[in-house]
Amino acid sequence: MLNEGQDLADRARTVFVPTPMAKPTAKKEETSGMLLKAAAVVVNERGDVLGTVYGGKLINGSFGLVDNIKGTLYRFEQYRGSDVGSATIFQGDLRISTNVLDAKGQRAVGTRISGEVHDRVFGQEKPWIERAFVVNDWYITAYAPIRDISGQIVGVLYVGVLERKFVDMKRNALLVFLSISLGATALSVGICCLLSGGLARPVHALVDATRRLAAGDLKQRVGPDKSTREIGELGSAFNQMAHALEERDQRLRLQAQEQILRSEKLAMIGRLAAGVAHEINNPLGSILLFSHLLLRKVPSAGTERQNLERIAREADRCRNIVQGLLDFARQREPKAESLNINEVVLKPIALLENQAIFHNITVLKQLRPDLPPVLADGSQLQQVFVNMLANAAEAMDGEGTLTVDTRLAPSGDRVEVRFTDTGCGIPAENMARVFEPFFTTKDVGGGTGLGLSISYGIVQRHGGTITVQSRVGEGSTFVVSLLTAEAAAKMQAIGEAG
Repeated sequence: MLNEGQDLADRARTVFVPTPMAKPTAKKEETSGMLLKAAAVVVNERGDVLGTVYGGKLINGSFGLVDNIKGTLYRFEQYRGSDVGSATIFQGDLRISTNVLDAKGQRAVGTRISGEVHDRVFGQEKPWIERAFVVNDWYITAYAPIRDISGQIVGVLYVGVLERKFVDMKRNALLVFLSISLGATALSVGICCLLSGGLARPVHALVDATRRLAAGDLKQRVGPDKSTREIGELGSAFNQMAHALEERDQRLRLQAQEQILRSEKLAMIGRLAAGVAHEINNPLGSILLFSHLLLRKVPSAGTERQNLERIAREADRCRNIVQGLLDFARQREPKAESLNINEVVLKPIALLENQAIFHNITVLKQLRPDLPPVLADGSQLQQVFVNMLANAAEAMDGEGTLTVDTRLAPSGDRVEVRFTDTGCGIPAENMARVFEPFFTTKDVGGGTGLGLSISYGIVQRHGGTITVQSRVGEGSTFVVSLLTAEAAAKMQAIGEAG
């Protein structure tokens, strides 16, 4: 240390101070020191060792470490003019860095560890964790050995809390506890009676209102209660829940009524269409028959033949419209069988992907493989899906992206097939009419307006639904929702039991 500097040697030199209860020793001073040392290997870019960076810090006479320990553990708290907590680093049994104060109020550097602690730490090589006499007072302490790199004990780390504070706290706590116990015992019975009455009344009212709400009385509300803030908040939350349930019930009733009216309207139109179609079908067949017979007798060129061909062409178009009406009105029950919805969807996609209108359309198939089967008529569902695909292609004018995905509905009892296009979208004023027969936005001769109506009827007969979401200029999403085979079987069993 002299080679490094006189100041290090002066800091390391510590004169022994007589300490009560310490082990006797003949030494008068300590000239060696305790250092914290560190070394790091220096290597080049190839990993070859070039040397070592080595450094150390002398602990003797340095108080930053012990003061940091004291501040971290005890926040420099004081009790009756004395520090509550303290920390010390011993070299051997000699204090070399400490914030324990002697009788003069100075750091007790040079004092020594008590004899019984010395025997435990140095003799038995075990920590000491119990009360001990430190310089001039009793502390609740912990002493742990400090070992060098070879495992030899070279010192001790100590932390301690002034015992006097806890003795006084214990005595005061006993007195306070006795006083509080006597007063609390007298007050507890009266307070409990008041609290139980104040809490039980609104709770019983809330329980009664909950039972009425569960029984179907959605107008049930609880009155304001100011007994406690929590009970008041609970009552307000109950009223908000009841109000939300009432509003939701009203919305569901309106939606159900609208759905019933729409179904009845479509059914009425279907019956009317069936009657009209049957009445028109026979004379229309006669027109087609005689027009073709006349075509055989007229020359292959001339105005007369052109007029007859126009009659035959328009009559044929009328026949297609009548056939669409008959398909829409037909009430043939689906031939139900257990089907993999993905296989049903893939067939019309494979059929239409190679058509001219799909050449510039990218079809994205996002089909979940783990879907439960549905109970349905495969040919009728394919007719629905062909209609969905064709409508999407026409909405995109033969160019865009069509996403077809299948998924399980959140309720778990339905499988959904979604057709999402990037087409022109449907105006808001037309959304309520998309499933009406003969409603179409196509040019004259571009379509009959029966495709979605027929699809709607097929899905409805399967116990499913078709819904649409659309924004003008962004595209549309048609969702076909069908009961799973398990859910359909349960509904059928319930219907038979009823």
